[in-house]
Amino acid sequence: MSLTLLSPAAAEPVTLAETKEHLRVTDAADDAFIAGVLAAAVRAVEARGGLALMTQGWRLTLDAAPDETLILPLAPVQSVDAVTVSAAAVDPSAYEVALGAPSRLRVAAPWPTPARAIDDVAIDFTAGYAAAADVPGPLKHAVLMLAAHFYENRESAGEARVYSVPRSVDALIAPYREFRL
Repeated sequence: MSLTLLSPAAAEPVTLAETKEHLRVTDAADDAFIAGVLAAAVRAVEARGGLALMTQGWRLTLDAAPDETLILPLAPVQSVDAVTVSAAAVDPSAYEVALGAPSRLRVAAPWPTPARAIDDVAIDFTAGYAAAADVPGPLKHAVLMLAAHFYENRESAGEARVYSVPRSVDALIAPYREFRL
């Protein structure tokens, strides 16, 4: 099973201006660095929470059709756009999708072509919040806190605290993380 980004988010959930305000930076000298720190913080929050903060296109590839209900690995899922087996499109009536927490896909009828190779089943889906205004405030705050942490701790050092993520970031992400049993 693998997950591939097909189309990245067009924008970040937090702007450069919001990040600079949080950092209390008023000049433009560090704008490029802050933009990089912001992007890194967004990706880290997404990875830690199994989230997509802004609309993104993804492909989940499997070796075979799922025998049971498959939980999609990112949240929130907006739509399942296509399912293919051996490069042949699967009719949407052959699977059921339940969007929610967590989002799931279940085979509802036999799929037309059996999978014969590694990564032969592809599920294309769109995940993320539609607009920055839709991203929950605690997740935006986690991004800002992590960006500030990265900004203040830009150099590697021998102290373990430099490498760690502030616990408050994980606490802010926790309510949005989907647990799979």
